Amino acid sequence: MEPTDPAGRPWNAPPPPPVPPLPRDAGIDLRVSKRLLWVGGAAYPLQNIARVYTLTIHPRRKEAIVRFCKSVAITLAVAIALTILGAVTAMGSEDVGGGIVTFVWYVTVAGLVYFLVELISVLSAQSHYVLAVETSGPSTAVVTSANREHLNQLVGYIAHAIENPEAEFQVKVESITISPRNYYFGDNVNMYGGTGNVGMAST
Repeated sequence: MEPTDPAGRPWNAPPPPPVPPLPRDAGIDLRVSKRLLWVGGAAYPLQNIARVYTLTIHPRRKEAIVRFCKSVAITLAVAIALTILGAVTAMGSEDVGGGIVTFVWYVTVAGLVYFLVELISVLSAQSHYVLAVETSGPSTAVVTSANREHLNQLVGYIAHAIENPEAEFQVKVESITISPRNYYFGDNVNMYGGTGNVGMAST
């Protein structure tokens, strides 16, 4: 039986049709050329690709709340401890002790605001339907689209290119950046786009 992609099409489907042009500098290229898969400026040899699949990634809301509570608890504990230390110091020199306490609580408030902003960014984040391309090494390229059918087609196109040396195609996609720390990606992988970030693409 001939293998099919998630949309039910044969893996040897023809190259994708052209997509509507995007505004200048609005996105990146996703293309296969000369046995290389290009995601923007990153190249992945087709023979090194271990898996191509689609999935929905969801924000790590529960982990974000737990992380926020832990960070707040630790920050307040340190601030209280330093306040007590400052109070003891103030017994010998009121100016020095008072200055230390004031500085500690300025830093504490700034830290609490940072933790709150980080929590809100995760709680308000949206889920993304993505296509992931894993290599035999530690890296993974990820693209996303509002059109799930388009991603399912790309799985077939990439699989077709892996099996057919002469196959080439190119599509234009928009790019966004998210942090793997804030999303469930299923397997533990290093995502394309740099430390703590993942290169995303949206059509």
